Parts: sequence; structure tokens; C-alpha cells
Amino acid sequence: MRFHLLLITAALAAESLKPHPQALPNIHPPGEVDRPEMVKFIVADAALLPGIVVDETAAALVGEWQYSTHTPPYVGLGYLHDMKAGKGSKSVTFTPDLPKAGWYEVRLAHCYNVRRSTKAPVTIHHAEGDTTMRINQQDEPSHDRLFRTLGTFRFEAGKSGWVRVSNDGTEPDKVVIADAVQFLPASGR
Repeated sequence: MRFHLLLITAALAAESLKPHPQALPNIHPPGEVDRPEMVKFIVADAALLPGIVVDETAAALVGEWQYSTHTPPYVGLGYLHDMKAGKGSKSVTFTPDLPKAGWYEVRLAHCYNVRRSTKAPVTIHHAEGDTTMRINQQDEPSHDRLFRTLGTFRFEAGKSGWVRVSNDGTEPDKVVIADAVQFLPASGR
């Protein structure tokens, strides 16, 4: 019963959101999830999270990405995946509108399981340049099983910084997930 109430609550909160117009629709029926115990970690409303959160609904997509809600947790409507296709030709770029220049802890949201890439490239474009790393999306994120810290970086105010998830160099039989990015004000290094 609690599981179904959580799904209904998430669905109602997400009703006001519109899917990204470029993303392919979810192929799973509502409520079909592979890990029901993870539904309680869904954050249906990104505005309830601290800091500045950019969800996939506001990201810039290159290539075909598909929505899914099959593997919770996620932020908002669901998450995007690359469908194990077009390796090296797809990306999702999250661009915040930062209110002031300064240091921000950058966190990436992604659901996790063995079907995920172990070497998903993530690039952070910050005031000092670009930092690229490869992350294992099979590992459970440490912040509420949803977000993982990528590092603390200095950004200018406005929209000059961004975070990009791509599928370049990832395994042909694994999917890359793009969900949301969180920017939390932080102290300087």
C-alpha cells in the first residue's frame, strides 16, 4: 500500500512538469519498477532540494535519449538513458543560472544497477576550465542513493558553467543515465 501511495504522490507532483520535447517517451507502464524499495528515494519536485538543481527537462540534448521510470530513484519525471545506441554521439548538458560567482559543490543524480555504464564521461565546465572524469553508474550514489559528488569548483555568476554527461567511450551493452545536477554553495578550497 505504501509503495503505491509513493508512486501516486510522485506521479501527481510530476504532473506539472513537461517531458523534454526532444526525448523519446517512457516505454514502461506507470508503476512498473524493478526496485520497489527505492521508490521512497524519488524526489518528485526538484525545488524541494537545496541549492540550484537542473533537471533533464531543462537540459540540452544531443542525439536520441529516452525517458524511463523503471529504476528508481530519480528527480522529477524520471531519467534519460542512451538506449545503448549511438555511442560517442550523445550528450546531455545541464546549465545552471547561478545567482553569484563562487565555489559550488557539484552533484550528479543517476539511478544505479548492473545495466549501467562503469565509465560514463562527465565534464564540468567551470571558471578555471574543464574537468572531465569517468564515473561508474553501477555504484550507489552516496547522497540519499540519488546524488554523487563530482567535486567543488569555482563558477562565475549566470549561465557560463555547465555539466555534460555523454556516452563517448562507454560499453556497447550498457546504458548511460542522465537525470539531474545539483549545485550547492560551498567554501573556497
